[in-house]
Amino acid sequence: MSRIGKAPISLPDKVEVSVSNGNLVTVKGPKATLTQQIDQDLKVSIEDGTLSISRPTDQKRHRSMHGLYRSLISNMVEGVSTGYTKELELVGVGYRADNQGQLLTLSLGYSHPVMFAVPDEVKLETITEKGKPPVVKLTSADKQLLGQIAAKIRKFRAPEPYKGKGIRFKGEEIRRKAGKTAAK
Repeated sequence: MSRIGKAPISLPDKVEVSVSNGNLVTVKGPKATLTQQIDQDLKVSIEDGTLSISRPTDQKRHRSMHGLYRSLISNMVEGVSTGYTKELELVGVGYRADNQGQLLTLSLGYSHPVMFAVPDEVKLETITEKGKPPVVKLTSADKQLLGQIAAKIRKFRAPEPYKGKGIRFKGEEIRRKAGKTAAK
């Protein structure tokens, strides 16, 4: 029994949700407009400022789709009303981040700078303060796209367990390992 799928989604004042033929859900808000194709078997109903999803049977496939699509629509509603933010820290000597528009340039200890073009749906900002590691701040209404872009940037230099150098999410704890002990 999907407890996530049963929970109704309350719609904020400035958010409009419409369901077109073929179960295409469109969510419009002050930040953006997002669309998601929903499984044909599920039924989406909007009444009195709440959105609910129902499934036809208790088959395993229907139960799993019920919770999945409810979460996706909930993320869309929150994204178009408040938005999402992810921050990445560059920890390491000489690691730098700079952006020109939507082009992110990273210096990560390689022989060349790493260039990454960020999609227009994601707002990019780099923050450099003296005495603190550089920060790449990503903001978007689409939670899936934001997470995917942040993961791609992190993959350029994932944090390593011995010195802790690399690109990490802000507040992420890196499990450290002890290095080799000195020979006696």
